[in-house]
Amino acid sequence: MNLNVNEIFYSLQGEGGRTGQASIFIRLAKCNLACSFCDTDFERGVKMSLEEVLKEISQYGCKWIIWTGGEPALQLTEAIITFFKEAGFKQAIETNGTRKLPTGIDYITCSPKQNFEKVKELIPRVDELRFPIQKGDPLPNIDILPKTTRYLLSPIFDNDRIIPENVEYCIALIKDNPVWALSLQTHKLIGIR
Repeated sequence: MNLNVNEIFYSLQGEGGRTGQASIFIRLAKCNLACSFCDTDFERGVKMSLEEVLKEISQYGCKWIIWTGGEPALQLTEAIITFFKEAGFKQAIETNGTRKLPTGIDYITCSPKQNFEKVKELIPRVDELRFPIQKGDPLPNIDILPKTTRYLLSPIFDNDRIIPENVEYCIALIKDNPVWALSLQTHKLIGIR
């Protein structure tokens, strides 16, 4: 089995419910969406066997993998998740919710971008819903989304620069709708990957 890997790096989770936790990021190439605000170059990748990926990530003193992309659900299978689980790793995924996920993932972050009503059919329960928001965007209807305990709004940045009006807009939405919470991209604010 091979994966088309864009990059592998070790850092701290910069946003969401696991903010600040050491994690090994495995960015898989390709995505099935083209979001205007996307800040990730995920088009290029190199084929790596699971054993090559395991060798690469074993150099870090961390047992948390974050599968990200692009859209990692385009490549991940139960066999891949099982392979890394048997090697002692916990696994998180950051998904756009357009594909059914393999079983065995320990932490699911879903950030739907379209067809919100379909996401719940594919992924009925997640650990967090995280929505990129810019001034003027409507608040998502949580009744049609997967069940979770964390509803997060993430103000859209301009690359690594915070956009104050997006932050202020998210704060106002949260104050009016307190089931939601703020998720800033702290990795960008403190200058780490």
